[in-house]
Amino acid sequence: MMPMNAEILVNFTPMETRVALVENGVVQEVAVARSQRRGLVGNIYKGKVIRVLPGMQAAFVDIGLGKAGFLHADDMRSGDQSGPTPDVRQLLREGQKVVVQVIKDPIGSKGARLTSQLSVSSRYLVFMPEVDHIGISQRIESEDERTRLREALDTILADQDSARRGYILRTAAEGATLEDLRADVHFLDRIWRLVQEKRQALEDVGCIYEDLPLSLRALRDMVRPGVEKIRVDSREVYGQMLEFARVVTPDLAGLIEHYPGERPLFYLYNVEDEINRALQRQVDLKSGGYLVIDQTEAMTTVDVNTGGYVGHKNLEETIFKTNLEAAAAFARQLRLRNLGGIIIIDFIDMSDKEHQRQVMRTLEKALERDRAKTSITTVSELGLIEMTRKRTSESLGQMLCEPCPMCEGRGRLRSAETVCYDIMREILRESRAFECDKILVLASQVVIDRLLDEDSANVADLETFIGRPIEFRVETLYSQEQYDIIPV
Repeated sequence: MMPMNAEILVNFTPMETRVALVENGVVQEVAVARSQRRGLVGNIYKGKVIRVLPGMQAAFVDIGLGKAGFLHADDMRSGDQSGPTPDVRQLLREGQKVVVQVIKDPIGSKGARLTSQLSVSSRYLVFMPEVDHIGISQRIESEDERTRLREALDTILADQDSARRGYILRTAAEGATLEDLRADVHFLDRIWRLVQEKRQALEDVGCIYEDLPLSLRALRDMVRPGVEKIRVDSREVYGQMLEFARVVTPDLAGLIEHYPGERPLFYLYNVEDEINRALQRQVDLKSGGYLVIDQTEAMTTVDVNTGGYVGHKNLEETIFKTNLEAAAAFARQLRLRNLGGIIIIDFIDMSDKEHQRQVMRTLEKALERDRAKTSITTVSELGLIEMTRKRTSESLGQMLCEPCPMCEGRGRLRSAETVCYDIMREILRESRAFECDKILVLASQVVIDRLLDEDSANVADLETFIGRPIEFRVETLYSQEQYDIIPV
């Protein structure tokens, strides 16, 4: 359950919208949507199948974006989910028009992940028009509350005499009244009628339904019991959020405030500093220990270190305390950085089974506050914890950063010493391949400095060997790894 003093901050500029969730004065989540690169999750498109892949039981679908979306046969099933999935060639053919929804944004070189199982969401409900089933979020643990919610929704749907009634009661529905749910059902019904109308009118590939902008999604998805205030620094967006709340979630209207202060809202709550720290590899712990978080294409790895923490009793106790603190800190970093996919955590080895159990329990408890679905395993034989977190959009680092042009994303540069030796081998090759009076070397300052200092004797020997002088020129725009050898 969320603490009783949480706030949602909305920072708007024409270029981007940013939303932060702050609990007990500590930033827990940050979401960014840029006007030039809006997220696509939840959008519904009319698309055209451009290639069927029997070996992968999937198809590529053109939905009018730069990259084709990926639609797997498993994501085309509706209704009865039992039995084997039909062959994709029975479901799709090239050139066929299909209506699909984005369930994962394009990430890196991958196109959007698609499904034909359409749904639209409100604050309390997810409506699935092609499924005759009522589900309830597993995060609602009370059996009495689950029964109450199911009966309330059954009553509403019976009044509507609805033939098909696929709904999921979201976590936010806990404590919702009958009228709250009825209003959501009517809202979703209106949305779905609009989708159907656009679907019939659109003849070519294109967008049928676009999910809410980030500021309004924050009202729908991020508000939980305990949120006391929603502060917005744009009067225009404040008006939009207030209007949306009055129509869809009237109980939230009183929480929304316009922030007119001169000091930027994200600076006031220290969010800018937290974003900058979330882009770094190392996360310092209060005890003196630290985490090292590395995100790769395949997975994210987390290494826990004691650092400067020496403890007060013995080594085992020091390791235990560091791991406990690391478990809580890591769970927060997951949300803050929006890390997804496969995650491997290397806690410091613990010999005490009870310590292992407590660290595991601390991690599980901290992950309960995560809105994204997580699945965690026990400690492996190597002392590693493997887990997954549902990934629907780019991480904070992927959204805000790009690969370093110097190291091309490797995270390391060839040393000046290595580059100097490469240059000398290249000079030898060039001198044999071309007739010239001298050799001109263009390189960065640090490389030229080394050639004229530590490696000056080697350069002198090379000049003697090739029988030609070697000249050096500093190119200030060259990176440490760049150089040119020019026979003159």
